[in-house]
Amino acid sequence: MNLFERGRAWLLDYAYVGFWQVQGFLFRADPAQYLTPAADAPRGKAPVLLIPGIYETWQFLRPVADHLHRAGHPVHVVQKLGYNRGTVEAMAQLAAGYLEEHDLTDVVIVAHSKGGLIGKFLMTMSGVAPRITRLVAVNTPFSGSVYAEFFFLPSIRAFSPRNPTLRTLLANLALNSRITSIYGRFDPHIPGGSFVEGARNVQLDTMGHFRPIADRRVLQEIDRAIGAGERDSA
Repeated sequence: MNLFERGRAWLLDYAYVGFWQVQGFLFRADPAQYLTPAADAPRGKAPVLLIPGIYETWQFLRPVADHLHRAGHPVHVVQKLGYNRGTVEAMAQLAAGYLEEHDLTDVVIVAHSKGGLIGKFLMTMSGVAPRITRLVAVNTPFSGSVYAEFFFLPSIRAFSPRNPTLRTLLANLALNSRITSIYGRFDPHIPGGSFVEGARNVQLDTMGHFRPIADRRVLQEIDRAIGAGERDSA
């Protein structure tokens, strides 16, 4: 991939995230509309918990929410996460509280970026782990990002490959068979990629960190990952 292609991917990526941040702020959807599947949608689909990345509200994942809702999944979000600026542990506690409060079981977590780390942390929590069947993560820095070392903000430095929480999650290989990691051939924020040992890894011909969220190929792979998990548990 040449320099022009990389630069173009950066530009389109930030144009995309800028659009959705404004869209999510000015035209906020009501998350309650996603809890009941559409009338013409298939029944009996697994509940999905969406977890966004850092500095993203759940509104950023509306393309995913719309897609999964049309497919028949009850889609849940944790509004208390806000812009997801807290630590992975703190955000996981909020998500765990939501799962317990709503007594959700057989849950599939679909997450973007930092949300995937929160999802895996949830799978280590004895109180809620049995409620979760699978994690589908898009562009998640499971191995960290070397770029995090250049930031002073603790919320960004937490993605350093040397971060203790991240290293602990990375060393936990037992959970990886229930993880699907979806990522593209170029992610400007995660130069090392999102490969997870022992997981189902899906590399697509997409570029960017944010823009793939609405990519048809990514949505199809999310469907496949959920379907595979449903067949495994049947």
